[in-house]
Amino acid sequence: MTITTCIFDAYGTLFDVAAAAREAAAEPGRERFAEHWPKVAEHWRLKQLQYTWLRAITGAHTDFWEVTQNGLDWALEANGLDGDADLRERLLQLYWELTAYPEVPAMLATLKAQGMNTAILSNGSPDMLTGAVDSAGIGDVLDDVLSVEDVGIFKPADQVYELVTKRFNCARDEVLFVSSNGWDAAGATGYGFTTAWVNRAGEPVDRLPWVPKTILTDLTSIPDLTGA
Repeated sequence: MTITTCIFDAYGTLFDVAAAAREAAAEPGRERFAEHWPKVAEHWRLKQLQYTWLRAITGAHTDFWEVTQNGLDWALEANGLDGDADLRERLLQLYWELTAYPEVPAMLATLKAQGMNTAILSNGSPDMLTGAVDSAGIGDVLDDVLSVEDVGIFKPADQVYELVTKRFNCARDEVLFVSSNGWDAAGATGYGFTTAWVNRAGEPVDRLPWVPKTILTDLTSIPDLTGA
């Protein structure tokens, strides 16, 4: 069927999850953190994702803000920075204001010009996502922002992807789902979506039962995948 609906993961796909640590490292007085910020950002993101998977498997759901704080606390301790309360507060503040990747606004505007439905489908809690969308100024090119909080389980549970077909009253094969997480794109493929993995880091394909249909290095060419 024809693609009618383009759905995007948020963190790492539309929004640069390393931006909070990078911006904090550039601030005056944070010279020590500047030496560690790439590793902190890497650890923060890794633990954030691991905690979503563990909570989904064990049925111990919580919102993404708690998971984000837990991941940061682990990352700071792992890098010997767990005693800096001011740094922790600043990093969490900046996470609400993540920078969108440069190609995002024009890409979404092109999809809307094609007549596509556009939305975010994210592990993020609604208030976090609202903050990110508002900070990036992309609310006018999104039809909706869907959160896993509506079903109480994190990706890649089928219940999460089902939010899309219910919201837009569409068939699974009418959806182009885009994520920077290979496991997320794979899960969405298994659900029945057409998928694109934005593999900015050039990582290997995850060894899972499903693979993304398309692999890209950024979001620029997403409108070319709709067939519009």
